[in-house]
Order: sequence, then C-alpha cells, then structure tokens
Amino acid sequence: MARARARIGLLQASLAVGLVAVVVRAAQVQIIQGKRWAAEAEQSRTEVERLEARRGTLYDRNGLPLAVTQEFYRVGIAPREVTDPTRLARVAARQLEIPAGPLRRGIATGKPYLYYYGPFTASQVEPLRAFRGVHIEGDFLRFYPARELARRVVGGLDTDGNPASGLERALASFLTGTPGEAVVLKDRRGRRYESPGRLRRDPTPGQDVVLTIDAELQDIAEQSLAEAIREAGAQGGDVLFLEPRTGEILAVASQSDGRPDLMAFTSPFEPGSTAKLFTAAALLALNRIDSTDTVSGENGRWVMTFANGNTRPLEDTHKEPGQLTLAQAIEVSSNIAMAKFSQRLNPREQYDQLRAFGFGSPTGIELPSESRGVLRRPDRWQPGYSGVSHAIGYEFEVTALQLALAYAAIANDGVLLSPSLVKEVRAPDGTVRYRHRPEPVRRAVTPEVAARLRDFLRGASGRGGTGSRAQLGTYGVLGKTGTSRRVRDGRYVPGEYIASFAAMFPAEDPQLVVVVKIDNPTEGGYYGGEVAAPVVRSMLEQALASRHVALDRSRLTLGESEAPAIPRRESHAAVVKPVVVPWPPRPDTGGRPTVTVPRVTGVGVREAALAIHRRGLRVIVQGQGRVVKSDPTAGETVKPGSSVTILAE
Repeated sequence: MARARARIGLLQASLAVGLVAVVVRAAQVQIIQGKRWAAEAEQSRTEVERLEARRGTLYDRNGLPLAVTQEFYRVGIAPREVTDPTRLARVAARQLEIPAGPLRRGIATGKPYLYYYGPFTASQVEPLRAFRGVHIEGDFLRFYPARELARRVVGGLDTDGNPASGLERALASFLTGTPGEAVVLKDRRGRRYESPGRLRRDPTPGQDVVLTIDAELQDIAEQSLAEAIREAGAQGGDVLFLEPRTGEILAVASQSDGRPDLMAFTSPFEPGSTAKLFTAAALLALNRIDSTDTVSGENGRWVMTFANGNTRPLEDTHKEPGQLTLAQAIEVSSNIAMAKFSQRLNPREQYDQLRAFGFGSPTGIELPSESRGVLRRPDRWQPGYSGVSHAIGYEFEVTALQLALAYAAIANDGVLLSPSLVKEVRAPDGTVRYRHRPEPVRRAVTPEVAARLRDFLRGASGRGGTGSRAQLGTYGVLGKTGTSRRVRDGRYVPGEYIASFAAMFPAEDPQLVVVVKIDNPTEGGYYGGEVAAPVVRSMLEQALASRHVALDRSRLTLGESEAPAIPRRESHAAVVKPVVVPWPPRPDTGGRPTVTVPRVTGVGVREAALAIHRRGLRVIVQGQGRVVKSDPTAGETVKPGSSVTILAE
C-alpha cells in the first residue's frame, strides 16, 4: 500500500513539474517572446507588396503629351483553382488574343501556373476578374505618343524603368511619384489573397510637367535640319528657336552620326562672323566709334603688322576697295574692317563684353552636361593677335544655345535672360506648383546700343548683305551669317567649315530668335549665307503656314521683303537724274507690283499656306484637312501682302 502511495505521489509530482514547465514555457512564449513569435506568424501569412506610383506626364506648351505613363496588366492562371476551365479558356483566348488550344491543354494538365506577360489593357482583363484561379497584376508602361519627336530633349527610361537621359532624368524629382505599400494575405500553401482592408499607404503619382517646347515648331526644326544636312552633304547640325522676351526654348534639334546628345547644348564651336556684332557692341558701349568713322576695306586683302614684327594676312570674301563704316563692315562681313575697328579696344574690354553676353559660362538650362564654351581670360591672350581673332569670331567657342541667348539679349533691349525648357509643374490634382517667369541675368548693353545693333543686322540681312537669302516675302528678318573653320583635336581641319546663321523674326518687335548651324557642308557651298540662311527662311515660312505655332500674329506687321541696303559711300555732289514724262499719259497703277494667287486646292492646309506665303501673301485658314477653295481663286492677281482665305474640309 505504501508502495502504491509512493508511485501516486511521484506521478503527482511529475505532473506538477510538467504543469509548471508548461506554464513557464507558455509565459516565456506569450509574454517574454510574444512579439517575436507574433511577427514571425504575421510574416508567414502576410506579404508586403510595393505599389508603384504613376510617373508624371510631359506635355508640350500647347498640351500635346510627349511622354505618358499608361497602366497595363499581366495575367496569371492557377489551373488547380479554376472551376470552369472550358469557359475560362474561351474568354481568355478571346480577350488576351492568345491561341485557345495551348491554353486549354495547359489548364487540363494541371500545371502549377500559367503566366501571360502581355502587356494587356484594362478592357482586356476586366472580363477575367470574375473567374476563380485568375490572378491579375497591374503595372505601368512609359509611352511616347509623339514617337521620335523631341526625343533628344525628352529622353527616356532604361530597361528597369529608371530615368536614363534627357528631361526624364533631369526632372526625375518632379516626375517620379512616391510608391505605396499593401499587405497581401497568404494561406499555408503560399497562395496570395488581396486584402483591401489591410492597405497601408496609397501611392502618390508624380507631378506633370509642361515644357516650353512647341511640338509643331519642333517638328519643323527637326525635318528642316535633316533636309538641310542631306542637301548640303553635311556631317550634322543644330537648330534652335528661342522666345527672346521670356528665354523659353520653343524648339531645339541636333543631328550627328553616332551622337545621341543635344549638341546645341553640349558642343561648342567658333562662331565666326556671327560674333562681329559683339565687338560692335563694345565699340558702341564704350563710345569708341560713331556713325561717320570709317576704315579702308583694302580691296579684300590686308597684312597686319604687330609690334613684335610678326604679320598676319587677312582676306575678305566680299572685296571692298573703299572706306567702310562699322555698319557697312557688318553688312558685308568684312574681317579686315572689324580687325581695324577692334584695335580701339583692349583685351579686357573685349573680354568683359563677351562675358556680359553670357559666353564662357553655363546658361543653367535644365538638361545635364551643358558646355560652358571656351573663353580664355584676357591675360592669356596673345598680344595684338587674339584681340583681332575674337573680333571676327575665333579663339573662343560658344554653343548654339549661348549664341541664341546673346542675340535674344539684343532683341530684348539688351537684357540677357536665363533659358528654360520648363513652363509649368502641376500637381496630380492639376494645381500649378511652378510657372516660369523671365529670369534676367544681367544687362549686356543699353537699350540704345541694342537698337543700333538691330539696325546693323537689318543691313546684314538686307539687299547687299550676306544674309539676304533668309528674307521672307511678307515680314522682315534680322540676322547675321557666320562661316568658321572646323576644329578637331585642337587643330583646324583643312577644307572643313561650319556654316551658321543667327536671326530675329520679325524685324519689328522680334518674337523668335533662330540659330542654325551646319557642320562641314560639302555640296552647294559652305558659307553661312548659302547654307544656313535659306534654312531659316524655309522654317519661318512653315511656321507662318501653321496655325498652331507659338506666334502672336496680332503683333506681326507687314514690312519690306528685304531690308534696305546701307549706302556704301556718300557722294560729294548730288546727282540729278532727268525726269521722262511719257505721252500719252499711262493710267496710274500705284507703282506696286502684283502677284498671282497659286493653285492650292486638293493639298493639305500646311502645304497650301506655305505656297501662298512664298508668293508674299498672307493666309486666313478656315477648317482643317484638304483645301477645297481659295478666295481670291487661283490665277487672280493681287498686291503683295494681300490676304488669301483658304477653306479646308
């Protein structure tokens, strides 16, 4: 009996010890280690999913989307979860546009998972949401509706969806949204179940950006540049349109073999004769010259002699035997006359004026890798020699953007502005977070000097000027040609040149500054007046022919088709010409020529407007599509500058 009691007592003690151990272990697990085990349990049955944010949209200045993020879907099918395989195979094959046979066999064989990448649209996957066993995953795809238009400006994403180039990269802080997080439940087999009630944080979409780019003008620039390079047999080139009152870039195009960057921002060149205007600015600003001062043109050939005995030959394409004023020197682009005038300036004065126009420093444009150009300090100039070189556009380098901004300062009464590619930044709800305002950098010259420089450009692009081929039939163009030798590896390349033209349009109250640069033209000449100036004319004609280009037509005033030439030399005695009176008297026709309205029926509005503009006439467009009628009709004669109404359907 005592032995039985001992066994019972031992059993009770063992049970008590076991119970105490269980209680202690339970307390350890639930109280001391409770948080750790709860976290592991939560992790085993839940999964945190990253919710991608929609990337912001890039628009042109008129609201045309250039880069858009669209949501797309991928579809997964778990055959073991499918309850109606026959109907699912039929609907999925129709909606996803995939073969029905392989889909039915895949479901019937009981494969663990069938995956279809797509991408599929929301309308394609919506009918599949009602089927068990179908798992739909959403994602985003970057799409460029304008395709290759302005792609060097817009840039793109890499294969992982990260910004890689252009404004996609430069504006990533605006365009990239904030991802969200969602908690997804899992069963013991690892199958996932969406749980909206467990959503932690919604993604925040990126901000939309409105660019200063005008898509229509950008298309004109890109096509015109490609055509000019092809016709000139050139190696590349740049075109840039700028609004001089705001600094906004309306269009920029670059083309070169094997280079994807915007060379208008990244590749400096010696500007040649387009820079003569800045030497003239220094002479006027410092009162080193007046309208009556002249120097000899030396009949196009002159040998300079320096204090150290060295010499330098200078030649002019347009040989001038007599005396030239500063205005006439710029009109005929005389290197000899500009070299002589520049000797009235010291290197520091020349350097300061070039710096005032923004050369030698970055402009601050939003795109990365901008070049600051090349402008050496005056203490590094070769005495006598470098001053002449800078006066005629050598020994310093500028980008097409810097050159456009300098000419814009002249158009803007002497105020240099910062450029911009961003017009607005908008929040996802449409609220405007940022709007571009003109940002003055400095005053480069006084308004009076700027007006004098514009008068010089009027002569340079008028009759007898080197840029006369840029003139339109209806509105005046101010501009200056440039022709410089190409540099490679620090040396001039024999027989290779850069042809350029910098212009303002219209001559009265300029709304556009245009710069065209053509690298190494090999066919049809290589001078800026032969190669680059006609490109400006063609682009402006196309811009006027388009109703959507950013031009305020209410500010356009008709002017002479060509600016009047500056008189070469004043005569010492007035010459009186005899007056011949015809008999019998002829009827008075007003002394004005007439032009014939071209036939434009059956062609597109833009092509028709271009043909009419080329006749020196104005256009009023009614409707869209192809032209069905014009008023006045084809063949009628009208005065230059008259309006022609075209009706399109």
